[in-house]
Amino acid sequence: MSPSILVAYATRYGSTQEVAEAIADALRENGFEVDLRFAREVREIEKYDGIMLGAPLFMFRWHKDAHRFLSRHRAALGDRPVAVFALGPVHEPHDEQEWQNSQDQLDNALAKHPWFKPASLKLFGGKYDPSKLGFMIKMLAGDAPASDLRDWEEIRAWAVGLKSILS
Repeated sequence: MSPSILVAYATRYGSTQEVAEAIADALRENGFEVDLRFAREVREIEKYDGIMLGAPLFMFRWHKDAHRFLSRHRAALGDRPVAVFALGPVHEPHDEQEWQNSQDQLDNALAKHPWFKPASLKLFGGKYDPSKLGFMIKMLAGDAPASDLRDWEEIRAWAVGLKSILS
């Protein structure tokens, strides 16, 4: 029987959902049974052999639905491997300080759950689409151009590389 994996995600504008879909596809192609669900809609995780949780970093915070997922499923998460991914940096050209700041934000978010130790933790580049932002956020963002730093090969390779951890 194939290992059963839950890929749970939170998203604000759809970018993280696209990454979660790519991860789910890569896992399916490598023999896993995969359920892809919004993190806020997951009520039980006991039937899964492994969990992947993804959420964006936005305005210096990790998505609240990811925090709620960890809190809601605290007891069951300790019994199975969990891999976590986040989408962070969105600016070109590559800015090492932006990547480090995003990693620090993710580390700080996970520190709010000191009991939680993910089997794998990965930060990917994010997508910035000003056409999807509300007025106030556009005002704060200024005139930054649209960008997409998601590396689809890296995303798929990371998912497949977790085979031994999630099995």
